[in-house]
Amino acid sequence: MQIGIILGSVRDGRVGEEVAQWVAQRAEGRAATYELIDLKSFNLPVLTWETVPGAAKKQYEHDPVKEWSRAIDACDGYIFVTPEYNHSVPGAFKNAVDWLGPEWNAKTVGLVSYGAESGVRAVEHWRQIMANFSMMVVRPQVSMSTFLEWEDDAFSPNERRPKELDNLFEAVEKSIGQQLL
Repeated sequence: MQIGIILGSVRDGRVGEEVAQWVAQRAEGRAATYELIDLKSFNLPVLTWETVPGAAKKQYEHDPVKEWSRAIDACDGYIFVTPEYNHSVPGAFKNAVDWLGPEWNAKTVGLVSYGAESGVRAVEHWRQIMANFSMMVVRPQVSMSTFLEWEDDAFSPNERRPKELDNLFEAVEKSIGQQLL
């Protein structure tokens, strides 16, 4: 079972890198294999391609998109590490999701968010977006406040977050296991 931890922020000075590293460290030693996938490393163009990605049959014209497709397709499910921008999902992350189609179809995703309001509005939007791909978005989530869980610019999750993250891992793994049967 291969699960991608997708770091969905591409901004300079992003705090999501610390969150994604924390998620990856907490995943070590689990039965499933977790891999950190940093969206920023793909340098995806803005989706202007006239072909609908869902109809492209995984045949993309841009090399970064081909690499992104391979990384996403190799996973059985995902953990999205997402900030909340302007009461919604980050544009670069949404663009990256939009570039693909069948790679996402019917897979499982768990959501880890952060922001001034703990990223909960981004989570709610991701739930709607991923439904388009018939994806199972598990109910447990981890939502962290940038006002309360960063001290002196260092990520410091509160004491309940590790258990919440364990519950998220379990839900994602269980859902993928049921799909693989």
